[in-house]
Amino acid sequence: MGIYNLVSFLGIFFLLACAWLLAPDKRKVNWRLLGWGLAIQLGFALFIFRVPLGARVFLFANDAVRKVLDSASAGTQFLFGRLALPPGATNADGETSLGFFLAFQGFPTIVFFSALVAILYHVRVLPLLIRGFSALFTRLMRVSGAESLCAASNIFVGVESALTIKPHLDDMTRSELCTVLTAGMATVASNVLAVYVFTLEAHFKNIAGHLISASFLSAPAALMMAKLVLPESEQPKTLGVAVNPHDERDGNVFEAIIKGANAGVRLIAGICALLLAVLGLVALVNLFLGALGGLFGAQEAWTLEGLLGWLFRPFTLMLGVPWGDVQVAARIIGERAVLTEVPAYKHLAAALANGQLSPRSAVITAYALCGFAHVASMSIFVGGVAALAPGRTRTLTQVGFRALLAATLACLMTAAVAGTFCGGGSVLFD
Repeated sequence: MGIYNLVSFLGIFFLLACAWLLAPDKRKVNWRLLGWGLAIQLGFALFIFRVPLGARVFLFANDAVRKVLDSASAGTQFLFGRLALPPGATNADGETSLGFFLAFQGFPTIVFFSALVAILYHVRVLPLLIRGFSALFTRLMRVSGAESLCAASNIFVGVESALTIKPHLDDMTRSELCTVLTAGMATVASNVLAVYVFTLEAHFKNIAGHLISASFLSAPAALMMAKLVLPESEQPKTLGVAVNPHDERDGNVFEAIIKGANAGVRLIAGICALLLAVLGLVALVNLFLGALGGLFGAQEAWTLEGLLGWLFRPFTLMLGVPWGDVQVAARIIGERAVLTEVPAYKHLAAALANGQLSPRSAVITAYALCGFAHVASMSIFVGGVAALAPGRTRTLTQVGFRALLAATLACLMTAAVAGTFCGGGSVLFD
């Protein structure tokens, strides 16, 4: 194990300690959950990154996603022509790509993947996978069946994962609701993974497989961090009990396709509105900070992204990022907290294109960004869960910020686990 791998390994416990310091009652820590959560994470990472069979599974998943994305591009190229061609591609008419356009290449795939996920739900493939992971978390980590089911659902879907536990939301404890929000923000939905793949694939080998790996690693990390930041002090009704997903199944596969595609369109509209508002507001804040820095004679313009970069430097260093890359990586990781992960991934791609990050730093940063852990997402998840359980709105708003902190630490922990195994000895990193 190299020095940076050792730093990443120690960083896992550093992040757990940070979460423990935020706990209101540090005596009620679920040590069994921490032990099994770490075992699941490290065991999965060891299998994927170091075992030859695991590497083949990883590469199969990466290639499968790439083939699915190629299928998804058929519709986008029909609608948008050359604008839909990814960089370096050529269509049947011999036309070449005009470059990367997020709106014409990344976002349309959300509609395709939303429809695909709806089909997989309808034919019972996803419910079976979700129940399997939920049973694993419930049995080994000694958490409630409802919160483990929600965490397992978030490996595959986004804010709609709360629908799987809709009958249980009104009876959940504060700690369980914090876990529900944390699991949502610490993971990413499968229908938006394509956006990140399109953004990074020109500069990052096997990025699809890495993002899938990050999604699986983040689920146990979310459970651990949520239960450290807000330990259970009540008695959950579904503690240790397996819970089946709440099913609102469509009438037939065509209805599932229609509903899934329409949900994808709404998601795109929401993302666009979010980016327009957030990026504009951040630019406004940067104007104020720049003027303030000028009053103090700052040599460089003050920005919100720069300040967050300074805040995240110690955490980025403990993830095992080489010192020479810490400044750039910390800025990208820090800006996700306000700019969302979409611009952060674009900036990661730009940093790779400009040779500003080493391959190791790129892997760790990509894993750290793989989650909805930002302020705007907190509002979306609190509002979404509150709509399903109006009587718990006050509790959700009270635990929302704690959940955001837990989700941020969970994403960083996933990056630290990846950094522990990142390096020579695996075809995935060479």
